[in-house]
Amino acid sequence: MGLGEVVAAVLFWVSAVVAIVAGALVFRVDSMARATYALAVSFVAVGVAVLTLRQDFIGLVTILMMIMEMAIMAVFMVSYMGMNPALMPMDMTHAKRPSAAIAGGVFVLLAAAALLIPWPLVPARVPSDLIVRIGEALMGSKMLVMLTVSPVLFVTIVAGIVLTSPRGRYDRFGDRLRERPRDPEGGGVGR
Repeated sequence: MGLGEVVAAVLFWVSAVVAIVAGALVFRVDSMARATYALAVSFVAVGVAVLTLRQDFIGLVTILMMIMEMAIMAVFMVSYMGMNPALMPMDMTHAKRPSAAIAGGVFVLLAAAALLIPWPLVPARVPSDLIVRIGEALMGSKMLVMLTVSPVLFVTIVAGIVLTSPRGRYDRFGDRLRERPRDPEGGGVGR
């Protein structure tokens, strides 16, 4: 085993442990913001583990999607919850004993399946247009929809922030922004 394979194996196991620990922290922390960040760390670690398996496209897409999804979730929490979600205590678990029993049972079944199933060994044959094939398999005819949804989602986020902003420069100064009249609402930096 070469140095690159050793580094990949160590990185895989480290990222697997980080993913499991961060995933468990989602249910242990006491606020939505901390749970969001723990979930983001968990999914990024999963993406890194997938990258070590030489699945570059899937790994990068996982990392990018999860970072953006958690960032959007944090923006909406801060914008719409009316309080600081990082400081508000909360309980992320309901029906703790049954859910722990179900989660433990599912983990045992999946671990047993992963270890006991005689997985076939397939020789590595990488086609020259691998990325194109993966993109078509994942997106297929939905590419136009995804290209349309992305800017619409961005506009929705910006519009939500603008609509929830308590005041802006037009509220304070009116249409004559170059004249800088006295601000009717005092305070701010340097005042």
